[in-house]
Amino acid sequence: MSQANTVKTPAHQGRTERKDNWWMEPALVFVGFLCFIVYATFRTFENAAFEYHQFLSPFYSPKLIFEWWKFSPAILILWVPAGFRATCYYYRKAYYRAYFWTPPACGVVGTKGSGYCGETSFPWILQNAHRYFFYAAAIVLLILWYDALSSFINEQKAFSVSLLSLVMVTNCVLLSGYTFGCHAYRHLCGGALDCFSCDGSAKRRFKIWHLVSKLNEHHMAWAWLSLFSVGFTDFYIREVCMGTMNPVVFF
Repeated sequence: MSQANTVKTPAHQGRTERKDNWWMEPALVFVGFLCFIVYATFRTFENAAFEYHQFLSPFYSPKLIFEWWKFSPAILILWVPAGFRATCYYYRKAYYRAYFWTPPACGVVGTKGSGYCGETSFPWILQNAHRYFFYAAAIVLLILWYDALSSFINEQKAFSVSLLSLVMVTNCVLLSGYTFGCHAYRHLCGGALDCFSCDGSAKRRFKIWHLVSKLNEHHMAWAWLSLFSVGFTDFYIREVCMGTMNPVVFF
């Protein structure tokens, strides 16, 4: 039977000669994404318990409060990180495999069918907006860094170190590794150059590109660690607001 006929026949979806547990990775991705999406959606529309003294949840930062906006302020900002991650090259591969089976793994027949056209038609062509989401996500990241550093100044305007502050800083570090290790930023640093050693400007760009490439080598790890950290940071702040946990102030 030809490969073309195999692809067109639904009964052959998932057909493979692989003997390993190839389905494990897409299954874990499916569950991981689903858990985060459910939690993030709940927190967005909960519209409560997102700020405790100098601690502000990353889901609600920057805090955009307007009289004319009657819904959760998180809706006004979360479209930026959501769009950045949804169009991310790694995440696209991950959720295409986990949710759409196109294909679910290497060497496994997927579900693309005879009408498959990749990302050349609507709505998938909108994935090309990733580079623009990067610019917006970088701005949001700078604000998150401001929130994290501001969390070290308590209500008495004195320097204070707490576990929650350290969690917020760790979250920003992981988000920075993910954001500035993305393919869009790598191209921004080193793309459109014919020579990396022709002049001083090109050499400086090469050094930046080389650093970004190092981050990019572990883009999958940055993506998952930062996804977990931003969710955990929000959860920690929520629980502190609810009184079930405390920020654990060291001094």
